Amino acid sequence: MPYVSQELLVNLQKLLLIAMAGGLGTLARYTLADWVQRFAGEGFPWGTVTVNLLGCLLFGAIWSALESRWTFSPHTRAIVLTGFMGAFTTFSTFIFETGQLMRDAQWLLALGNVSLQNVVGIAALFVGLAIGRLI
Repeated sequence: MPYVSQELLVNLQKLLLIAMAGGLGTLARYTLADWVQRFAGEGFPWGTVTVNLLGCLLFGAIWSALESRWTFSPHTRAIVLTGFMGAFTTFSTFIFETGQLMRDAQWLLALGNVSLQNVVGIAALFVGLAIGRLI
């Protein structure tokens, strides 16, 4: 049997746990968004709004607790924040990163991040729709 380093095993375990947490985050997002949308009715994406806002709240609370009160390894942080929260909503990461830029008084970078991801993101969607009609 070939030798497998302990570091490789730890990295594989971390990736597996991130993937499992991501699966749970995806299921949580789908379930919550679907439930809210059915309750609120069609016409406005209330399910997505709910998931994004709750994701921002949870990301902030978890990050703050992990930074100031709870002692967890970087691996555990990656599992919770990248795995579960990243699958629950990437919007929370976008907001957190923009908030970090604002906290550091990097106002132009924060505005650039918001503008780039939203304006260019919408433009990219329409370009993608056009490409999809061509292929």
